[in-house]
Amino acid sequence: MPLSLYIQAEVRLAALSFLLGLILMISYDFLRLFRLLVRHGAWWTGLEDFGYWICCAFMTFTLLLEENSGVVRGYVILCIFFGMFLYDRIVSRNVFGLLKNAGRWITIKKRNRRRKKEAGKRGRKPE
Repeated sequence: MPLSLYIQAEVRLAALSFLLGLILMISYDFLRLFRLLVRHGAWWTGLEDFGYWICCAFMTFTLLLEENSGVVRGYVILCIFFGMFLYDRIVSRNVFGLLKNAGRWITIKKRNRRRKKEAGKRGRKPE
């Protein structure tokens, strides 16, 4: 016995909401990586977070508008948060650890390159 079209649409909306939660957390990981590579103060971090949450709200609104005629459903918000939570607990912690190590490696390489350049200007051997 096939599911009614209404139920199929609701299941599709729940799946898309979960997927949106994953996408939002992946984009936040890229923002965190940017923060590792480019150091800046609390004001800029706050501004970046504000922009991120504005984008999240826009994407959620767009999903609701396109898939559900703009009607807000509680399970949609829960599915988005559930997708974000699962990504954070399962994927982000492991992947971001690798990205953090890569960021440290890049920083060390930059620092070593700068030291060699400065030592070359002074006519000394690099340490």
